[in-house]
Amino acid sequence: MQQHSTMRRRADYPAEEVITTRWADQDAYGHINNVVYFSYVDTAVNSYLMRATGVDTRELAAIGVVAHSSCDFMRELQYPSEVAVGLLVTRLGNSSITYELAVFQGEHESPAAVVRFVHVYVDRDTRKSAPIPELIREAAQRLTIPTE
Repeated sequence: MQQHSTMRRRADYPAEEVITTRWADQDAYGHINNVVYFSYVDTAVNSYLMRATGVDTRELAAIGVVAHSSCDFMRELQYPSEVAVGLLVTRLGNSSITYELAVFQGEHESPAAVVRFVHVYVDRDTRKSAPIPELIREAAQRLTIPTE
């Protein structure tokens, strides 16, 4: 049975990327602005893929572009601190990858936010649909939930 994302804990995510909050991330209400969460997860996914593959993914023949994103907010994030983004792949298709990304702050084991993020792979020059490059597929496979 697949666990619902709001019930997942920090240990349920196969990889984690740490990002330092910036002064400009907070808004007039004194917390990290909601749109910044998307910047954190975009940075986390791309940092993971570049480190896991050893290549600059922007230079591949097929690149991942965001086709969908959504976010459930559970708790405010504060500046200054570090946030950790937990990475999990929930679907690995022929030309798309669906990620679930949990944003954690401090010692919390439950996420402050959970983002769903779909990368669709396209030819870098023509922007037509393309298969996921094999080295990206291998890196993404390491983030999947093992099936029973």
